[in-house]
Order: sequence, then structure tokens, then C-alpha cells
Amino acid sequence: MSTRGDMLRLARQRLGIRQGKAAEAVGVTQPVLSRVENGLSEPDQTFLDNAARAYDVPQSFFDVKQSVYGPPVSVHPMLRSKANLSGLELEMITAELNIRIFHLSKFMDAVDFSPSLTIPTLDIETYNNPAEIAGVLRAHWQIPSGPIKNLTALAEQAGIIVAFSDFGGASVSGVTFRIPGKAPLILLNKSHPADRTRFTLAHELGHVVMHSFPNHDMEKQADAFAAAFLMPEYDIREAFRGRRVGLHLLATLKPEWKVAMQALLYRANTLKIIDYNQNRYLWQTIAKNGWRKREPAETEFAHEETTVLPAIIKAQFSELGYTLGELAKVSHMNETEFVKYYGDFDTPKPGRPRLRIVT
Repeated sequence: MSTRGDMLRLARQRLGIRQGKAAEAVGVTQPVLSRVENGLSEPDQTFLDNAARAYDVPQSFFDVKQSVYGPPVSVHPMLRSKANLSGLELEMITAELNIRIFHLSKFMDAVDFSPSLTIPTLDIETYNNPAEIAGVLRAHWQIPSGPIKNLTALAEQAGIIVAFSDFGGASVSGVTFRIPGKAPLILLNKSHPADRTRFTLAHELGHVVMHSFPNHDMEKQADAFAAAFLMPEYDIREAFRGRRVGLHLLATLKPEWKVAMQALLYRANTLKIIDYNQNRYLWQTIAKNGWRKREPAETEFAHEETTVLPAIIKAQFSELGYTLGELAKVSHMNETEFVKYYGDFDTPKPGRPRLRIVT
């Protein structure tokens, strides 16, 4: 279980603040803060008062008793050129994940969460390739051929908690946190377009299913899984059959398959549906038009809505009778930070003592 030092470190890391700068804000030297964070000294009341103001948390946050976990095995970068996060960014993301896991443990005490699908373990070392695993999972979940209509709903039906975060501005598309005995948590970047968040969710789902242990190629494997899961070879070949692969076709297929034009182009090239020269020309055109990070607005489609986490939060209000201020207090957060994490909810009158969520 965590100590005050652990929670002080978590509060600091959540803001992406280096220890030296934090020590100045708290009004102590860096060696003093280091000793407190490492459990070698106990903070006095003045220290706690200053830390609460500097870190923008109620003092009760420092007294939370929870397991504090290390970084996730994989963090999905926004761009391949940004494959390595800074140490501060990784600490910030890890702190947020720990806080969210603590909240989920508390929130889910008020609900019966009953997933309708199971998550199989399909280890990459056992199967031939990620595409085969994608096919097995589609069969296991009885997904019909063709595009997946709502990937978020599928993940939630399998007991995965899907949520959005700004990751403190870090160039991260998504991350998975899986703690034994708890529902997997997948965070997606809320500033990204829907085509990117859907592919990222499929990528993270690949990690959940394939990677019991990390390996050197796990990011490439998760990308290959996502492509095959969202665009199975037989089905996507049929979609391209007899049609010239150009920007117009990619834009036409995008809302149908709910993946980026670039994902469709990459898949077409991987499956050798398109020749080298046309593939090169299309990538050059996409880059020239500045569509690598965000594709034309007229091709965008709506984000898939999460339903399980909002239902769990709403249960705290409707079933337990909490106000926003009270729920923030028991979560050991300030109201503004709680709303940043979970959104602003109406607080209806309490009803039944326990909510059952069946996905």
C-alpha cells in the first residue's frame, strides 16, 4: 500500500513537474522533498499545506492507501518519429493511470458490471502472425464480415473500460493499463480525429489479446493486428476489387470502413492491391496536402461514444446520491480536475441502491 511519500510523488508526477521545481513550490530543498517522497522523512503540516496548493489536490490525496504501479508495458506514440516519450511524459501518464485505476476500484463498488464477451489470450508466440489472431478474435466475438460498426462498444462488451485523456499534451495516441484482477483500462487521445482513435483502440486491443509479455516487435504487431481486425483481407480485397485505387476511392471507403484514408492505402499496399508507383504517388500527394496528421474535414466521421464509464459515474449520482462536490471529495480530487477526467454530469436524485451494467 502507498505511503504519503508515494502519493506526494504521484501528485507531482501527475503534473509533469521535476523534483527541483516542485521543491521550490513546496518551499523546501530538493533533498528534503526527495527524502519525503522516498519515505525517509515525514512531512509536517506546513509541508502538506504547501504541497496541496502546489499540486492542486486536497490534502486527503496524500493519505490515500492504494497500490502504486509502474509504467505500462507499451505507450502508443502519435507518430513513429516520436517513438520515445520523455521521462516526465511517461511519469505523467503513469500517474494519471494510477489515479484512474484507484477511482475505478471505488466507483465499481457501486455497480454490477457484467461483460457479455470474454477476452481470450491469443499469445503472439503461439500463432503465426497478428492477422491470424485478428481473425480468431473476430470469430470468437462472432463479428460478421465487413466493417466493424462500433469498435468501442465491442471493447466495452468485453469488459474493457475505454476513456479519453489529453495526456497532458504528450504526443500519445493511446495507452493500455492492465492490472491483475481489474478491468483493462484503455485511454485514447481525445484531441485526435475519429479515424485515428478507432485504429488506436484496435492497436491497444491487440496488446491486450496478444502480449502477455513484451517483445521488441510488439508495436508493429499491434499495428498489423489493428489493420487485419478492422480490414480483414478477404473483405477489403472485395472492397477494392475492380476499382482504381486513388484519393477519391480512399475517401469513399473511409466512412464505410471507419478508418483513415492512409490506413486503407497502407492496407492496399501491404496486400499488393496497388502497384509501387501508384502507392508512392498517393503518399506524396497526401504529404503535400498536409493530410498526414489530419485528413480533409469533409472525410471525417463522428467519434464513437463510450457508454460504460459514463454509466458507472452516473450511478454514483443517481444510485448513491452523491453531488459533484461530494464525489470529487471521495475521489480526493478538486472539482475542476474531476470534471477534466470524467466530464460534467447532471446529478439526479438517488434511486435504487445498486446499478447493474450489462454490456
